[in-house]
Formats: sequence, C-alpha cells, structure tokens
Amino acid sequence: MSGSGGQGASANSTPPAQEEGMTWWYRWLCRLSGVLGAISCATSGLFSCISISPLKIAAGAWMITNAFILLLCEAPFCCQFVEFANMVAEKVDRLRSWQKAVFYCGMAVIPIIMSLSLTTLLGNAIAFATGVLYGLSALGKKGDAISYARIQQQKQQADEEKPAETPEGDL
Repeated sequence: MSGSGGQGASANSTPPAQEEGMTWWYRWLCRLSGVLGAISCATSGLFSCISISPLKIAAGAWMITNAFILLLCEAPFCCQFVEFANMVAEKVDRLRSWQKAVFYCGMAVIPIIMSLSLTTLLGNAIAFATGVLYGLSALGKKGDAISYARIQQQKQQADEEKPAETPEGDL
C-alpha cells in the first residue's frame, strides 16, 4: 500500500519543477550531477577520514553526510533501505531551484572551510557544481536577440528625444 501512495505523491511533485521552466534534459543533468557529486564526496570523505588531524576527520565525516543527503535528495531509489527517503525527496522536489542551489553550495563549502586541502576541494567540486546548475536554472532562460535589440532601440529613441526637449525648456 505504501508503494502505491509514494508513486502517486511523487507524480504530484514533478509539476513544480516543470513550472519553473526547467527542461527535462536539464533536470536530468542536475540529478546526474548530484549523484556524481555524492559519489565524489563519499570517496573523498573516506580518504579524508584516514588522517590524524581532527579537522580533516570532521571534514571527511561531513563529506560523507553530504553524499548521503545528495543521494537522498537527487536519487532516492539509491536509498531504498531508508524508510523516509521518498518523503524527503518529495519535499526537496517542491523546493525552488534557488533554494536547492543555496543548500547544495552551502553543504559543499563547509568541509572546505573546515580543512582546506586538495581532497576536500576535489571531493566537493561536483557537489558545488550541482548547486551552481540549480542556481543557473533559477535565473531562467536568456532572452532572444530580437527582443533585446528592440529594447535597446526603444532606449536609444527615448535618450535622443530627451536632450532635444531639455534646451527648449531652459529657454
């Protein structure tokens, strides 16, 4: 029973992403980037935990936690052993792109602040890139050149008319 309820709820959570204007391929690119970011965070986190430095161990543990959260949010089917995975994924799907961007970039920056090393930089690079991709989708589509040229032409015409009116008003 819970399997059919989860499928129906996940079908209801996909329209907000479509309303934001994300195309299907960009949505899949963001998800793939999130999964790859989780893999790189987990791998680098394990290497960081094999250290003597307490800050490096803490950064590694944070990276492993980031990997789990990324997988939980972007690919809940990878976390089938977690009962609340589908519920968390539904709530994350309802978030706006800029909120995901801030969350993912913030999660990726914290281990770098804890312990600045090549392992933490490379491990969090793809997770940070996932946040950047979501941030770019929040900005929206770029306008076409024709409408931009029309706006510029209207601004030029308005600017040309203003100086002609100013000297007459001063006299």
